[in-house]
Amino acid sequence: MTSAALAIAWEFRHRHRWALIAAASYLVVVATIKLFILEPGQVIDTESAERFAIMVVVPLSAVVFYFLAAFCFGLDGDLAARESIYPARMFALPVTTGGLAGWPMLYGSALMLILWLAIRPFAVWPAGFEVPLIWPALLATAVLAWTQALMWMPYGLPGLRVIVAMLCLVAIDTVVLLALYYEAPESLMVAFLAPQVPFAYFVARFAVARARRGDVPDWRPIFAGLARIPDILPRRRNHFASPERAQMWFEWRRHGRSLPALVRMVLPFELALLFATDATPALVFFILFGVLLTPPFMAAFAAVSVSKANPHAGDSYGMSPFIATRPLTSAALIGAKLKMAIWSTLAAWLLVLVAIPLALELSGTLPVVMERAARLRDAVGTPRAVVFVLLLLAGFIASTWRQLVQSLFVGLTGRDWVIKANALVLLTFSLLIGPIVVWILEHKSVQAALLIQLPLILAVLMCVKMMSAAWVATRLYHSRLLGDRTLVTGAACWVVAVLALYGLLGWLVSGPLIPRYFLALCAILAIPLARVSAAPLALAWNRHR
Repeated sequence: MTSAALAIAWEFRHRHRWALIAAASYLVVVATIKLFILEPGQVIDTESAERFAIMVVVPLSAVVFYFLAAFCFGLDGDLAARESIYPARMFALPVTTGGLAGWPMLYGSALMLILWLAIRPFAVWPAGFEVPLIWPALLATAVLAWTQALMWMPYGLPGLRVIVAMLCLVAIDTVVLLALYYEAPESLMVAFLAPQVPFAYFVARFAVARARRGDVPDWRPIFAGLARIPDILPRRRNHFASPERAQMWFEWRRHGRSLPALVRMVLPFELALLFATDATPALVFFILFGVLLTPPFMAAFAAVSVSKANPHAGDSYGMSPFIATRPLTSAALIGAKLKMAIWSTLAAWLLVLVAIPLALELSGTLPVVMERAARLRDAVGTPRAVVFVLLLLAGFIASTWRQLVQSLFVGLTGRDWVIKANALVLLTFSLLIGPIVVWILEHKSVQAALLIQLPLILAVLMCVKMMSAAWVATRLYHSRLLGDRTLVTGAACWVVAVLALYGLLGWLVSGPLIPRYFLALCAILAIPLARVSAAPLALAWNRHR
C-alpha cells in the first residue's frame, strides 16, 4: 500500500475513530447477546419484532447513514453548493486523481462489506425471516459508491446535486423494491448490483478530476432573465439592515441548507415503501413514524457542522479569525445560529409535510390513515384529537431544532478534551441503550419498578437541569454576555412555554391515573434551557482564549 493510501486511511481513522469504535463495540455487544445470553438456537419470534428493530435495524441504519456522510465528506461540505464537496485541501496531495477518488471508495466499501458480513451471523433475526447473504452488502456498497460520485461532482446550479443524487438513488431503491416483491433470486441481484461499483468509480474519478482543476460550470446566467421581472421578484438589496442580519444570512448560506438537503435525500426512499402492494395499516403507520423521525435524526448529522467553531478546518477545534473578529457580541453570534436553526428546521419540515400527503394519495394508503384518524376522533373527541396531532407534530419539529442547537455549547468551546469527552459519553450511551431496553422489555418486574420510580427519576433530572441553568445564568450575568433585560425576558419566555405545555398536557390527558406534578415535570424537562443558554459562554471561552 502506498504512502498516499496510508495517509488517506489515517485521516479517516483519525477523524472518525470514535464512530468506528462505536460500530465495533455494537457488533461485540450483539454477538455477546447471541452467544452467551440467549439459549443455543433461540431466535426472536415474530411477536417480538420490535426488539429486533431496537437491536439491529435502528443501530445498523444509523451506522450506514454515518458511513455515507463520512466517506462522502458530507460532514464538511455544503450539499447545496455548486462546487464539489470533496475537500479542496486534499487536491494538493501528491496523489493521482484516481487515488483521490478510489481510496475513499475502497475504504467505505470495505467497511460496508465488513459491517454486513459481521452483523448477519451475529445478529438475532426474527423467526422465519430469510436473511440474504451477499446482495444486501452489495446494495450498501453500490449506494455508497454512487453517493460519493454524485456528491463529488461539480454542478451548474445550486441545489442540483441533491436533486440528481435523489433521482439516481430512488432508481436503485425502486429496482430493489421490485426485486423483493417478485422474490428475485440472489444471483440476479448480485449480477445487477456488482457492476454498479466500478461504474460509480469512473464517474467519481471524472468528478474529482473536474473539481481538482477548478472546472465548476455556472448555469445561473441562463436563468438570469427571470430576475428582470420586477413584478414577481423583489429587487436585491445592496446592504443588510444590521450586522446581526448579515451574520444570520452568513449562517444560513453556510449551514442552513444542509438539513433540508439531507431530508430531501432520505425522504423518497422512506415514502417509496408506501407503494408496496401488501402495505398493511401497521406497516403504513410504521413508515410514517419513520418519516417523522427523519428530520430529528438528520439534524444530529447537520449539528456536527453547525456546532463547529471553525468550519473551514475540519481537524481544528479553534475559532477562525474571520469569526472571532466579527463586530458582534458572542450572544449575537449565538443568536444568529439559533435563528438559522429555526429557518432550517422549518424548511426541512415543509418538505415532510408536503411529501407525506402526496405519497399517501398516490400510493392509495390515504384511506387507511383517514380511517384511523376517524377512530381517534370518535374515541377522544375532535378537539382533543386535533390538539393531540398538533402537539405530536410540534414535538417532532421542536426536537429537530433541539438536535441542531443542543450541542452548540460543546463544539463552540474549542477544547479538544471537552469535545472528545462528550463523544465518549454519547458513545457509551449509544452502546448501552439497546441492551438496556431489551433487558427492560424482558423483565416485567423491572418495568413495574421503573413505573413506580419514574416520578422520582424525573424529579432528579429536573433538579439537575434547574441547578445547571442557575449556574449558567449566574455566569452569564457576571460575565456581562447577556444584559439583565435579556436574561429576565428569556426566563419569562421559558416559563410561559412550560406553562403552556403543562396546560395542554393537563387538558389532553386529564384523569386520576396521571398526577398533575408528573405532567409538570414532563413540561419542565421538555423545554430546552441549560444547554442552549450555555452556548454564549462556550463561544466566549473559545473566542477570548
